[in-house]
Amino acid sequence: MIKINLLPVRAAKRKETARQQIIISVGSLVVVGVIGLSLYSYLMMKVSATKDEIARSEHEIVELKAKIGKINDLEKLKADVTKKLDVLDHLRKGKTGPAHRLLTLSQSAPDKLWLTDYEEKDTSVKVAGVAFNEELIASLMRSLEVSPNFMNVELLIAEQVEMAGLKLKKFELKFNIEGQTKIDTDTSKATGKATSQKSTKGTSKH
Repeated sequence: MIKINLLPVRAAKRKETARQQIIISVGSLVVVGVIGLSLYSYLMMKVSATKDEIARSEHEIVELKAKIGKINDLEKLKADVTKKLDVLDHLRKGKTGPAHRLLTLSQSAPDKLWLTDYEEKDTSVKVAGVAFNEELIASLMRSLEVSPNFMNVELLIAEQVEMAGLKLKKFELKFNIEGQTKIDTDTSKATGKATSQKSTKGTSKH
């Protein structure tokens, strides 16, 4: 009977199997490493591209804000210029404005009546002055009532005073501006001395 020793063959097979397993394991690790490295490289490229896109977007936002700021400045400048042109147009036409109202008020004052103060706030006007008698004050009030510039004329004070040896009537009137627009409603106060036409002649006669 012939006996064959199979131990060396089995040992060789085990070694071959182990070697193959090692090769497979190493190969798997290499494949996994390559795949992982590829994924990492891809992700890093995506992150870099995203950062670049964010940087470009932020730069565009800064540029857009600068352009919007310039547009807003231009709009403000346009609004200011338009407002000033509107005011100039109204004043040029002589339809509104404190200067025109003072002129109208002065022209409405009869002889022997003098306006001493003028105060304008929003749509309300107060004037003060002196006159020789109450009839002259009433005449001024009637003139203001029929004027297209004023309305709601009201007598606040009427009292006798003595000035330069003459007995005069001191008065204060309050009234509103007719057809006041927003351009004219900016608060404006003017206090000054004003005399009616021919005031010198009226004084010289007395």
